[in-house]
Amino acid sequence: MSAAARILVVEDSETQAVALRAVLEQEGYAVEVSATAEAALDRLNGDLPDLVVADFHLPGMDGRELSRHIRLNGRTRALPVLMLTGAREVDVERQGLESGVDAYLPKSAETEVMLARLRALLRRPQARTVTDSRSFRPVRVLLAHDSPTARLRLRHLLDQEGYEVDEATSSEEALAAIGEEIDCVVLPAAGASLDGLALARQLDGMRQHQKLPFQITIIGPGPDEPAALAAAFEAGADEVARSADTDDVLRVRLRALLRRKTLIDESRKAKAAEARAAAADELTRANAELQAANRQLKEAQAQLVQSAKMASLGELVAGIAHEINNPLAFILGHQDTVERLVGAAGGEASPEGLSKAIDRLKSMRLGLQRIQTLVLNLRKFSRLDEAEKQLLNVPDAIETVLALLKPKLQEIEVRRRFEAGAALHGSPALLNQVVMNIVSNAADALGGEGVIEIATREAPGRYVIEIADSGPGIPTELRDRIFEPFFTTKPVGSGTGLGLAIAYSVIRAHDGAIEVDDGPLGGARFTLELPTHGGAV
Repeated sequence: MSAAARILVVEDSETQAVALRAVLEQEGYAVEVSATAEAALDRLNGDLPDLVVADFHLPGMDGRELSRHIRLNGRTRALPVLMLTGAREVDVERQGLESGVDAYLPKSAETEVMLARLRALLRRPQARTVTDSRSFRPVRVLLAHDSPTARLRLRHLLDQEGYEVDEATSSEEALAAIGEEIDCVVLPAAGASLDGLALARQLDGMRQHQKLPFQITIIGPGPDEPAALAAAFEAGADEVARSADTDDVLRVRLRALLRRKTLIDESRKAKAAEARAAAADELTRANAELQAANRQLKEAQAQLVQSAKMASLGELVAGIAHEINNPLAFILGHQDTVERLVGAAGGEASPEGLSKAIDRLKSMRLGLQRIQTLVLNLRKFSRLDEAEKQLLNVPDAIETVLALLKPKLQEIEVRRRFEAGAALHGSPALLNQVVMNIVSNAADALGGEGVIEIATREAPGRYVIEIADSGPGIPTELRDRIFEPFFTTKPVGSGTGLGLAIAYSVIRAHDGAIEVDDGPLGGARFTLELPTHGGAV
């Protein structure tokens, strides 16, 4: 066993604890000592040792109760426990083994026997992927013995315990019968034609090489033969029983041995299940992160598409405005000339014709001025030369948007309540887009009639714009989704689901926040909060 193995000694006698510690540390073990079972249990709340060596007779809680507590705890249930007592007491051994102790050893045992016993307990069964998914299955024992009489006696004992028993009369048969379904091999230390120790070494090598977790019990030497007892443990035995022991003693020791194997197997299954659960949790987390990344990618793609559309639209609007503005200036200039000429020629025309011409000219001027105003608003809205943040006039920007949406707002009352300062640092084109998207949505919700109120106010370090309407509002369950790209409550073909997503992204890009709730007019209210960076002016 590795020299790094850690052993917790539970012994109330300071003299015996010191002596035992000296022996174990000389063998390279790391040793800790607790004087009571209660102190030992408190110690087990920390890093677990590899083995517990406990005195049976302890003040307060005895070794038997300590073992029960260890077995009842899922974290420590597979921890091997070796019990020591002052004399070889069959009843004490039976009580200890039945309480969950893995092995029993009198304190009078030779040092080499104790160390061999420790090494056997520290020899963990090899791990292999579990192929049997049954929670409960009968224990299967391979009985290898060349004596028919001994085989008959042991077979009867094992059958009484409810074990499934396979028999082998030679080493070759025993080795051939080994498989992952075998839980324990029972064999003699020596038979007429069967060398038990040699077979034990072969079996131990096989289980290590093939990672088979079966246990080995050798029947033969007892405490009065310390060298032979130590040799049996060194050969690979996990338990050694005297040939002269009663059936009851052998039965209790086999139960303890197989219980230990079961506990180790269950502990391994539990750890594997925990590892699978952790892997599943990690996979779930990774999937969630991937889904979030995909959503962000979709949002970014949607924003890029919309940005490209808006850039193209802006360029188109700017171009149209430029193309309209030149002939418009030309027409307006000539319209003034026509008016002067009509006035000068008034004496030659009939009063009725002259009046009609003047009326037509006034109508032309009104129409041309409306076109001029529209061109100015289009140029203000596009603001291609003002993409960077700068000082902008918020009321003026809002009025520009309202002018462009005038055809959509014909029968809708638009109320203005500008209480904040006029100027704010931001991107004019982007702010125009946000206000237009929200007001346009409000107009759609009103269906042509109702009230929209646009208000501004100041909060500490924030410039607040509120847009409320008297429409049906937005259901609470949808408010977390309306800012998602492509989400829309409008009929198919009536909306892209990008307007509010773009508004959300623009406000966040300005280090601001956008929220929706129930407004004072009975419908929805969108609240935009933008940092003032020194205050509105």
